[in-house]
Amino acid sequence: MSQSLERGLTLLTALASGPQALDQLAQRLGVHKSTAMRLLRTLEAGRFVRREDVHHYRLGSTLFDLAHRALEDLDVRGVARPYLVELGETGGHTVHLATLDDDQVVYIDKVDSKHPVRMYSRIGRRAPVHCTAVGKALVAEWPVHKRRRFAGQLNYPRFTAGTIDSAERFLAELDRVRAQGYAVDRGEHEDFIHCVGAPIHNHRGEVVAAVSLSVPKVVLDFDGLLGLLDDVLRAAGKVSAELGWRRGDVNGTQPADFALKSP
Repeated sequence: MSQSLERGLTLLTALASGPQALDQLAQRLGVHKSTAMRLLRTLEAGRFVRREDVHHYRLGSTLFDLAHRALEDLDVRGVARPYLVELGETGGHTVHLATLDDDQVVYIDKVDSKHPVRMYSRIGRRAPVHCTAVGKALVAEWPVHKRRRFAGQLNYPRFTAGTIDSAERFLAELDRVRAQGYAVDRGEHEDFIHCVGAPIHNHRGEVVAAVSLSVPKVVLDFDGLLGLLDDVLRAAGKVSAELGWRRGDVNGTQPADFALKSP
């Protein structure tokens, strides 16, 4: 790496902690103030830094723009893959990653169970929103008016005796999911399978995907499944962090109403 490039990166790293004076930056580089000034002027010309007053500098708009573009280009499936594998290895159960497409869930990745009894699913398969843990997790943080509109558009086909069958019940379930931060499917889609799921947020705090753990009831009862909840939440949190989300981006007591694209 060239000396000038290395020094420039050192300056940017130093400024990441907040505005600093020319003297401080020169000392950080171990160079004369005139050398630090030349580097800062070059960075300033490209808007990587900006001068706050005569002697103080801070990070500039170009750096934030580049960071935003980099975050926009992150592929949630690629980012999530190692954490899905890690979650699958925890108990050997089926792990799904899903996104929303109109009014259906689409599984975009899967880690198969290591147990003999497995559920049928595949990457690319679609599933209903109202009776899947990932579906509920994907829409629970929407604004109230959007949740109500979306709930009013669904048909609520019944798959089992436990399937949610009305907009009123679905909205009540979404309120619970929103409050507790995770969703469950207690045999609502397939009567012999139950699932627990959690949302994945991007750098703007929007829910862009959901991860779930699915287990046949004969392998693990519901209390046992909930015993793995922390692992699911941890996996979702790690993927969200990779996508640029920070926990403080969403109000800890009332998740923010994000202006998402209407279904």
